[in-house]
Amino acid sequence: MDVNNFQRVGSISNAHAGREFEQAAQLFFARQGIDLISNFGVEVGFAKKKIRKFDLGSSDPAVVVECKSHNWTQGGNIPSAKITVWNESMLYFHIAPDRYRKILLVLRSVRSNQSLAEYYLRNYGHLIPPGVEIWECDATGCSGQRISPR
Repeated sequence: MDVNNFQRVGSISNAHAGREFEQAAQLFFARQGIDLISNFGVEVGFAKKKIRKFDLGSSDPAVVVECKSHNWTQGGNIPSAKITVWNESMLYFHIAPDRYRKILLVLRSVRSNQSLAEYYLRNYGHLIPPGVEIWECDATGCSGQRISPR
């Protein structure tokens, strides 16, 4: 039997884990009174525009959400390739229209009393565009909180 060391433990696939987290995120925001749809397309870009599908979004209220269900590695290390994906999300938030509320919702993953999102804020906060909100949520969508800006 092949073993994939990068596969999420207990999940059919990493893509499946991501979809499950997006569904939990929809539930979480619905409890906040914000109904979002999956694969929400928005025109983004500088001089030239192109449609970019965000994980979740709405035109009324104008909100785009990127969901990241990343964890610390099993050895407790920084998942640097995953952090690169978060940085890419920051670029898309930057080039999305100003009228949208922009939210990065991440799975709460804690190591040594620090969540992965807190680590990101401390080390990559200079890459977060003004107004972008960072939220953490549990895997079920039952509880979560905004951690930035406070």
